Amino acid sequence: MTQTPDFSAHTPVMQQYFRLKAEHPDVLVFFRMGDFYEVFFDDARKCNALLDITLTSRGQSGGNPVVMAGVPVHALESYLAKLIKLGEAVAIAEQVGDVATSKGPVERKVVRVVTPGTVTDSELLADKQDSVLLAVVAQGSRASTTLGLAWLSMTQGQLGLAECSERELPSWLARLSPAEVLVDREKQPAAVLAARAPITNRPSWQFDSALGARKLCEQLAVAGLQGLNADKLPAAHAAAAALLSYAEHTQGRALAHVKSLQVHRSSELLDLPPATQRNLELTLTLRGETAPTLLSLLDSCRSGMGSRALRHWLLHPRRERGEAIARHEAIAALLDGGYEPLREALRGVSDVERIAARTALRQVRPRELTGLRATLQALPELLRTLPAGSALIDGLAAGLRASPHIEELLRHAIAEEPAVLLRDGGVIADGFDAELDELRGIQNNCDAFLLDLESRERARTGIANLRVQYNKVHGFYIEVTQGQVDKVPMDYQRRQTLKNAERYITPELKAFEDKALSAQERSLTREKYLYELLLDQLLEELPTLTALGRALASLDALAALAERAAMLNWCRPEFVNQPAIDITAGRHPVVEARLRETGAGEFMANDCRLDARTRMLVITGPNMGGKSTFMRQVALIALLAAIGSYVPATACRLGPMDAIHTRIGAADDLANAQSTFMLEMTEGAAILHGATEQSLVLMDEIGRGTSTFDGLALASAIASHLHDKTRAFTLFATHYFELTEFPAKHGQALNCHVSAVESGEDIVFLHEIQPGPASRSYGVQVARLAGMPASLVRQARATLEALESRALEGQAQIDLFAAPPQAEAATALAPSALDEAMAAVDPDALSPREALELVYRLKKLSLQ
Repeated sequence: MTQTPDFSAHTPVMQQYFRLKAEHPDVLVFFRMGDFYEVFFDDARKCNALLDITLTSRGQSGGNPVVMAGVPVHALESYLAKLIKLGEAVAIAEQVGDVATSKGPVERKVVRVVTPGTVTDSELLADKQDSVLLAVVAQGSRASTTLGLAWLSMTQGQLGLAECSERELPSWLARLSPAEVLVDREKQPAAVLAARAPITNRPSWQFDSALGARKLCEQLAVAGLQGLNADKLPAAHAAAAALLSYAEHTQGRALAHVKSLQVHRSSELLDLPPATQRNLELTLTLRGETAPTLLSLLDSCRSGMGSRALRHWLLHPRRERGEAIARHEAIAALLDGGYEPLREALRGVSDVERIAARTALRQVRPRELTGLRATLQALPELLRTLPAGSALIDGLAAGLRASPHIEELLRHAIAEEPAVLLRDGGVIADGFDAELDELRGIQNNCDAFLLDLESRERARTGIANLRVQYNKVHGFYIEVTQGQVDKVPMDYQRRQTLKNAERYITPELKAFEDKALSAQERSLTREKYLYELLLDQLLEELPTLTALGRALASLDALAALAERAAMLNWCRPEFVNQPAIDITAGRHPVVEARLRETGAGEFMANDCRLDARTRMLVITGPNMGGKSTFMRQVALIALLAAIGSYVPATACRLGPMDAIHTRIGAADDLANAQSTFMLEMTEGAAILHGATEQSLVLMDEIGRGTSTFDGLALASAIASHLHDKTRAFTLFATHYFELTEFPAKHGQALNCHVSAVESGEDIVFLHEIQPGPASRSYGVQVARLAGMPASLVRQARATLEALESRALEGQAQIDLFAAPPQAEAATALAPSALDEAMAAVDPDALSPREALELVYRLKKLSLQ
């Protein structure tokens, strides 16, 4: 049995603080004291380091100085944003007792806990990205472990469940990109560290399958999970138990808006491993920036809801083509009927998804409700912009027909321009409540009464400069200058003495003061009461509001894809049942857009033909020639088609596909003790174990991280495995010219190369994919373009010619570090500028100044 700590040695206020801190030991406790939130002791020291706020010490409690720091109430959101970004969690302890009537310290209570995965405040969230809370638990034996996943988007009210193997977990983490991960503190899966998100440990008993199934049924208001296809997922149920308990704990209430469940199975989604998401730069560039990426190019949405929906589509493409085909039909209808009226109507919509969630959690602010009201009023016009001819759009239109009762309620209840915060008053509209109108009338008539009283008192007393005024500290008073004090009547009672004046109160003014101040306080209390009643009524409409938010989000995303298709000249892809990747004049969407932005020229379009008879292309050609660009564009076109977008090509025909695997680029992972070659082999192994006949595999320069012969041996073995055993559609780029012999012995492979033309010592890249192998790599020419010193380039060219002129067997080893032979250099190369300058020098004819200038000139020429 846990013993309750003894706080009796501390002051009453600190006793209250320590009790709350004991209930929330792992988070920062922001303790409300008047106009500030205070943090104490270790929390204060931590906030001092994280937020750079002043650390102070006041008085003593329990015999020790009270170390504290504070942030103003009005600035809370800005400080919370910094802490959430740093992965911290904060418990907000508000004053819930009545300050005026409390005999001891006013009562305080933790009303919510703000964590990275459960945050709902608009100021703390990115408009275009969800904040996802994920729970992960491992079940089964070491030999056969199943991981249960449960996740929640608090602002969308969307629950998700899945089960996967340990090998598949990194893909799920990359796909979900959670803001916070809950794990069993006694059994944490090692792969969860790949999430790069704050990890919160929870007790083992919270991860209980039976408890999770019951909580899911209660949350979704269903008798069983069979109808949701979620009944045979015990590991996911265990994760859901911890997830829902934690979410309810942080919000301090039930999650009334969470009524939707999605069950994902790895076999239903197009697999996009972390390496694929990184190499294709779907949401982040290789440098970790948000642009230029595929998502940044696609996202021309008018609202944050649309951007979030588009991001979800991009990272959760389905293998089954029905959803993609429905979106293709919707885009076609928007292109035929005109998408701009819809996009213009969507420009002013509010973030209904997040407003609905905050309403359910009773955290919605008055001006968010005015935004919801404006959106509801705009729905009839928005419905008129929807084109005909698409079953998907017709279905979404049904979600836009919200009950007129909601708009009518908000129109009558909320003021046209309400205050930002409820505590400021002026939120409820005039005419909505008779009692509130009466109380406001007393306040509004205050000025008229004071002016009338001032006029009457001046006439009664003969004091011409007498003034009747009010301030928050002393209330109402009559002010008389010191020179006129002898005229003050007997019924004036002194309230305050100033240097040059006296302030008085009369029975009449006192009676009015009591009435006016009481009316102000009662008015604010009444507004809070009416606002809570309004939220109660809106809670009954949550399903309607949630459906409205999702319909608006989907329409926004579809309209953005239609706009992109029209502006970027993309075509509608075709799906077939036979194995095929048949792309005519395909382009890399992001590279093409960058070329247009910078005016660097037109993108060279290329075809790609893969089918049952040709499953592998062995791609050779120079560095910078466009091999990687070509490979990536094929993968991006396949992915765009799978999410339901048009694609950057003249024509596109695609067969079934279950995954896109990539091994591109040279990098290391020093944090996990993996060298460049080890990482290359690890990613390659993951592809060979995971790819199937319906997978698309991109292999770029495999084997280059080790010695030439080791690399060649591995590259040829990997190519053989992909061709003979995996039989995946494969784009295999290589600099090993020995591999151009591969298609001769492997019937489903073909050679192709990216073309380039030499002109003297220069090289022109044509970026065109042509049949057959490349004749050479042009590495020395590329080095020259990169700015290598001219002398280095000359030596490399001479060494290359010597290597190429010798047979591999029976010849002496080439000295790679020798200077080029003088005779060969003289015949093969024209005199350099340095040689010409040296030949023209007559040392005996130089003055000291000319000799110094010559030295500088020769040094400059030697560096060219």
